[in-house]
Amino acid sequence: MNNVRLGVDVGGTFTDLVALSEGGLVTAKVPSTPQDQSVGVMNAVGASEVRADDLSALAHGMTVATNALLERRGARTALVTTEGFRDVLEIARQNRPSLYDLTQDRPPALIPRELRFTVKERMGPEGEVEPLDEESLEDVVAAVREADVEAVAVCLLFAFMHPEHERRVGEALREALPEVHVSLSSEVLPEFREYERFSTTAADAYLAPKLAAYLRNLGGKVEEAGMPAPLIMQSAGGVVTIEDAVEDAAAFVLSGPAGGVVGAAYVAGLGGHRDLLTFDMGGTSTDVAPVVGGEAQTSTETVIAGVPIKLPMVDVHTVSAGGGSIAWADAGGALRVGPQSAGAEPGPAGYNKGGEEPAVTDANLFLGYLADEAELGGEVVLRRDLSEKALGALGRKVGLDAEETALGIVRVADAEMVRALRVISVERGLDPRDFALLAFGGAGGMHACTLAEELGMSTVLVPRAGGVLSALGLAISDLRRDYVRPYLADLADVKAAEMKGVFEEMEGLAARDLQGPQYTRRADLRYQGQSFELTVEAEKPLEIERLEERFHAAHERRYGYRMEDEPVELVNLRLIATVPVEKPALEEPEPQGEDARSGLREANFDGEWIEVPVLDRGRMGRGSEVEGPAIVEFKESTCVVRPGWRGVVDGVGTLVLEKR
Repeated sequence: MNNVRLGVDVGGTFTDLVALSEGGLVTAKVPSTPQDQSVGVMNAVGASEVRADDLSALAHGMTVATNALLERRGARTALVTTEGFRDVLEIARQNRPSLYDLTQDRPPALIPRELRFTVKERMGPEGEVEPLDEESLEDVVAAVREADVEAVAVCLLFAFMHPEHERRVGEALREALPEVHVSLSSEVLPEFREYERFSTTAADAYLAPKLAAYLRNLGGKVEEAGMPAPLIMQSAGGVVTIEDAVEDAAAFVLSGPAGGVVGAAYVAGLGGHRDLLTFDMGGTSTDVAPVVGGEAQTSTETVIAGVPIKLPMVDVHTVSAGGGSIAWADAGGALRVGPQSAGAEPGPAGYNKGGEEPAVTDANLFLGYLADEAELGGEVVLRRDLSEKALGALGRKVGLDAEETALGIVRVADAEMVRALRVISVERGLDPRDFALLAFGGAGGMHACTLAEELGMSTVLVPRAGGVLSALGLAISDLRRDYVRPYLADLADVKAAEMKGVFEEMEGLAARDLQGPQYTRRADLRYQGQSFELTVEAEKPLEIERLEERFHAAHERRYGYRMEDEPVELVNLRLIATVPVEKPALEEPEPQGEDARSGLREANFDGEWIEVPVLDRGRMGRGSEVEGPAIVEFKESTCVVRPGWRGVVDGVGTLVLEKR
């Protein structure tokens, strides 16, 4: 194999690898190494047996930034802001996580009050109102030095329009404290709305030192192994160099899930399916996202662990219902699943690695969807007797036997995942019945038919590389950079020539950052008086009327109405610059004449035990058919075909299931 593109995705339980070349596709799956994710990356490369000198690119998606936010284990960070605005981060938007629960508080701000400092200065919409006081700046630099922090976020008022004061503060901090990371809001998020700008910049500073340490550690191991420098997946889709990733840490909190959505859109598109709901069920969580017209949808309204990050990200919704999610009984005796996960260590009870609490995987194993003594990731051998023991112990707490407990766990997890799919479809103005459900992740195929039935969907897609699809998405991801410029004005007053000039300025920056990029122009628009925007395409040649009509249509699709007599405001102009990479075609050979049936197994469907055929996906090929109820065992995952469903393998290796 020459000219191989490698994608490695680190999950909470397993680390997945895909190697793509003209010769085909190689996959590997090894347990993740939570203490140092780079060890799992190198283990996956070793398991693939791909030679370093055959590699043309290595793309990587990780959960380092996500975990740092979730666990609040980022850097000790300070904030420098305009005098009088020290508490913007804490005041936030005055919304509550649960409106009528007086005991529930929002997560604490990333930067505590004692590490928030102010300088005397003031910018307004027209420019400088009060000059930057150098003495107060010196005091702040001294205070930051005394605070012994690893990072500083600098967020001054109106810096998105007039960044001069903010740049001077950043310059003073970098000069006096060269070992401290400094994030400027005018560089991280040059957009209006103080709280979101402060929050995003604080997250960037909070995450940067940890992300930099991890990426440099990984880069050193990769270089030592003689492989090309890693490219890192952004939350918006597309990859960047390690150096760019370190400078833009907040853009990587959905690094892993973004790879899955990119891979899903690519594989489904090859098979002619362009409208999808992607369903990625891994060991720790489930990620769902919409793909419309073959393109992953992005959002700038993402909140991770209570922290708004207003950067473009794939519109992923995550719930804590994965294969490793632990089932438990609450104080009222009700069966619950998650958010705690058994992870890779010790894992579900059936992993035989010391875990004693039942997880979703234990329920699936007991119900016959997974084979007793099956091997996972090369190191884990499943044991049904241990799962049954754990299920029985939980069942005694809620008055159920092991079978009823297992069925209950699966139903509870399914209900959580259906709710997540409704968030990214119905709540986005999309009818799930018009979409196919593309299931991937190690556990996705086991739950897909049930979820599709709940949502009235009639098509389920399970790709050949479904167990490692996030890694496949990494391997075929384009280089990408995103740019934004504030442009607050009534759309009726905007001159197309002025807009064109702003886009061309951003294109000039992109041409310096990337070699020969392709450009996509977009604009954020809203009805006058609204506090939220919608992003629409701003195609060449720029026509204001077409832009306005596109916004009315987008608003009606999302919210169910349009107001054509209301003035429309332009808020931001956006540019996406991409450098496409070669994407090898996926071709599924015809079956080699072997019977794909590898045996029979007792499995439980809706409380009834049925002996069903087990098919080996490796022996199936283009045109191979399956009739439910049945179980199809892929190399890295399992698909449960429920009664009433039938499927066929298409020309690119996707098992296409249809409800009869």
